[in-house]
Amino acid sequence: MNKRTRKSILSLLLGIGSLQGMAQDHIYSQFFNAPLYLNPALTGQFEGDIRVNMIYRNQFSGMSQGLNYLSASADINIPSFGGGVGLLFNRSSEGTAYLVKNNLAATYSYSVGSDDFVTSFGIQAGVTNRTISWNKLVFSDQIDPRLGVIPGSTSAADMPDISNKYFFDAGAGINIVARSFMIGASFYHINKPNESFSGAEAKLPLRTTINTSYRIPLTSNAAYKNDVAYLIPSVVYYQQDKMRSASVGAQLKYRNLNTGIWYRTAGQGSPDAVVVSLIFDILGGGRTGDKWRLGLSHDATVSKINYTNTSGTTEASVGYQTYLRNSENYDKFNGIRCYDFY
Repeated sequence: MNKRTRKSILSLLLGIGSLQGMAQDHIYSQFFNAPLYLNPALTGQFEGDIRVNMIYRNQFSGMSQGLNYLSASADINIPSFGGGVGLLFNRSSEGTAYLVKNNLAATYSYSVGSDDFVTSFGIQAGVTNRTISWNKLVFSDQIDPRLGVIPGSTSAADMPDISNKYFFDAGAGINIVARSFMIGASFYHINKPNESFSGAEAKLPLRTTINTSYRIPLTSNAAYKNDVAYLIPSVVYYQQDKMRSASVGAQLKYRNLNTGIWYRTAGQGSPDAVVVSLIFDILGGGRTGDKWRLGLSHDATVSKINYTNTSGTTEASVGYQTYLRNSENYDKFNGIRCYDFY
């Protein structure tokens, strides 16, 4: 079996897997650059008035029909409102059948605490649209055992009538920051919506995420806060139905540069990938408090699929936060927020 045939069959398996594994949500290696996707309790938890984030994930980049994910969010910090409000958009396109899922959700968080201790509670509510292109699937009668997929072939299989589905989706979360320690938990698909294209029930399982980080200063007596170097070890654990995944690693944060390395497991604890990340914070000036964040990461596949077949996974992210003109919040808050751990 030649390399081209192997990749064709692997692409086909990805398409089948996207149907069989449709109950599993995607995860981001740069979880810290997708705060509202990680936990709705992180809404408004930053120094500024407005924050915008966007992240794109191209999974298994070497495959012709891979797995592509996008999340974009905007949130507002409103201290007088008790926290923040936000808007989150998620899009996924998976496999040869282009199983596409679009989700639009509103988030709200409420925070209590002091400069050294902050507890945030968050909720999320939105609508998801799910579509599939049945005519782009490849069935067994379209495959030659020696050559792979037969070009131009048509399957005799009967296609379902429904290819479009809408459903309501809800989530909630909590996040605690205590000086140099942060821990949070979020719960998505609380209502377990039915996402089936047929008459048979197919409930989307609850996704639970637990995140924890600890910030360790490596320098002392720095003249400015930005001159302090930090080592920030983190663990993020995901569970959805029988699927479990954990990312364990650390970032080195100094001035405007964050570098990180992570090890991720998948399934029942089997190895999945080694991740390296590089994050740049581009600071503005004046009273606007502008901050641009650019991120790039790459997953080197270490599972049985292996890196040669997949070419790994690449993520790119961009973020922006600022104060509004004549903001009453500028330079008033001297405490800690989740953003200090990123």
